[in-house]
Amino acid sequence: MESPLEQFEIKKIIPWQWEGIDLSFTNSALCMLITVSVIFITFTLCLHKRQIVPTMGQAFSESIYDFIQSMIGETLGKDGLKYVSLIFTLFTFIALGNMLGLFPYSFTFTSHIAAVGTLSVFFLVLNIIFGIKRRGLGYFHTFFPHGLPWIMAPLIIPVETLSLLAKPFSLTIRLAVNMSVGHIMLKVLGSFIVTMGIFGFIPLIADMCIIMFELFVTLLQAYIYTTLSCVYLSQAISDEE
Repeated sequence: MESPLEQFEIKKIIPWQWEGIDLSFTNSALCMLITVSVIFITFTLCLHKRQIVPTMGQAFSESIYDFIQSMIGETLGKDGLKYVSLIFTLFTFIALGNMLGLFPYSFTFTSHIAAVGTLSVFFLVLNIIFGIKRRGLGYFHTFFPHGLPWIMAPLIIPVETLSLLAKPFSLTIRLAVNMSVGHIMLKVLGSFIVTMGIFGFIPLIADMCIIMFELFVTLLQAYIYTTLSCVYLSQAISDEE
């Protein structure tokens, strides 16, 4: 790998073209599949025999669930408990996808704007659907708050529309950039381990420290992404106009 950016290159594993559309199975798709499989298998094994006195696996699973439930309670309130499954899936998918990229020969799909952007846009669509379902036509007061004079509509509506569309963009850029920068640093320092010869232990120690820091960042970024998603969902379903 000659360039630090080469680790972000999407490579075809199973090429497939259909009527001019590239539907190839790539390393990015493979890592997403691995992420979903690990989440499903882990929680299935941890919770297949639930007990009053929890095992270590059950305690681990329940602690994550309680963490997500607490996050939802702080941002969405009691009405947000119906969305626990959605937020739980979002957090675990992002967190494990971030961590998977720290393993050698893996691929960090959360560093790609296309992957994260698709997820963010999908969540925006869900927000709109949930907002309309909860508030009916009152949801459209999001674009023109109640009480403002109609003469301001040509100014307020475009601004509010742009603000809504900017939400998935901000979520995507924040996560993708943070994941990319950390992995580039790891690659650059890793190249010095070999080139510096006997003194290679210096960048090796620095690389190990950054890996530990990156592990913290992966969880932090998953938390930030999920929390902001909850905030945006709260704004969509809020009865306040």
